[in-house]
Amino acid sequence: MDIILVPGLWLDASSWERVVPALEAAGHRAHPLTLPGMESRDADRSGVGLREHVDAVVAAIDACGPEKVLLVGHSAGCGVCHAAVDARPDRVARAVYVGGFPTGDGGTLADGFPVRADDLPLPDWSEFGPEDLTDLDEGALEGFRARAVPSPARLVLDRQRLSDERRYDVPVTAVATEYTTETLLAWIRSGAEPVQEFARLKVDHVDLPTGHWPQLTRPDDLARVIIDAAARV
Repeated sequence: MDIILVPGLWLDASSWERVVPALEAAGHRAHPLTLPGMESRDADRSGVGLREHVDAVVAAIDACGPEKVLLVGHSAGCGVCHAAVDARPDRVARAVYVGGFPTGDGGTLADGFPVRADDLPLPDWSEFGPEDLTDLDEGALEGFRARAVPSPARLVLDRQRLSDERRYDVPVTAVATEYTTETLLAWIRSGAEPVQEFARLKVDHVDLPTGHWPQLTRPDDLARVIIDAAARV
């Protein structure tokens, strides 16, 4: 099966490098993406926003064969993937949202991170909660910062635009990482806006206790979750 892997903020295709081998060993074709503006720290991000990232994922879906794909998003990449499902509901067999939420129409992918001109640089680690950094030691944090690329500022400033309610027909696997499934369900019941798309989706929940970046901290376990999601298609 074709599996498209969409990174979250500050990361490129290489962030999936420890997940891809297990997917391919299981017989799948993995397509980790480097989205527009994320090619290097010196890339021009002035004309890149949420739409450009969504279009890149849609193009990756269209480039795959006639069979439906498995679409995997991490963190803010979940919102990007949800818009790609909205654009191609007949081409996505299942979506896997890892440590993030399917942003609804009119919402934004992330809030609270300071932007600098056209860039959204990786903040100081003190801006994250300790639960986000679980299983990342000092060496891992240094390695993360060394590889991090500023995301386009408009990626988190632009509003999500969705139009095809067939997106709700595409089943989802929601992977809870620095929070639990129980917590996520409580947020949904409380009416928290960022998670309300889940209330209209057919969702299988999986707990993968670690920090916010399981592709770095528990790559083999994350690969098994993705392989299991593919088996449900």
